[in-house]
Amino acid sequence: MNHRQLIAILRGITPEEAVEVTAALVDAGITMIEVPLNSPRPWQSISNMRKAFDGKALIGAGTVLTEQDVDDLVSFEGQFVVSPNCDVEVIRATKRAGLQSFPGVLTPSECFAAIQAGADGLKIFPASVIGPSGVKAMKAVLPPKMPVYAVGGVDAENFDVWVQAGVDGAGIGGGLYKPGEGAKIVHTRAVALVDAYDQAFADH
Repeated sequence: MNHRQLIAILRGITPEEAVEVTAALVDAGITMIEVPLNSPRPWQSISNMRKAFDGKALIGAGTVLTEQDVDDLVSFEGQFVVSPNCDVEVIRATKRAGLQSFPGVLTPSECFAAIQAGADGLKIFPASVIGPSGVKAMKAVLPPKMPVYAVGGVDAENFDVWVQAGVDGAGIGGGLYKPGEGAKIVHTRAVALVDAYDQAFADH
């Protein structure tokens, strides 16, 4: 299954709405979906989503800060780990568990530490701090095949600017979902984001 390199960040999602919101995202074409661990009962949401979308979407955990979090994610059959920081022990634990690792990085030193530890992709966070020009400068020294995701400050309106700077994908939180918003609103935003993503890469 080919996935657009778009990660939907469902911070604040509840188990009761997780499946419906995920269905809206998958229908729009976003199939990498993250449940941050500071959401209500995140493990239950991940479990519900994995059961409902096995083979149709990749379901992972965000705000993963410890090796114990990684172990717990394995128990609930999560498929990838996203962190706000670069913790090499968490990255190594993730890879030992056979999961994909997307650590948060903001400097070249953090980027290369994450790569050496086995990261599958780099989450530039918060990307708004360094902007597209900062990402472009770092891309010049990073391995060309290492996927770079911009998180923080990326939306449908400016996606093309980030792609021109060299990002391979993005993580989108509040621009897709805010706690309490229904699946219909999420679907509308997701369609706009997918259109922007497809257009940006078609033009690039």
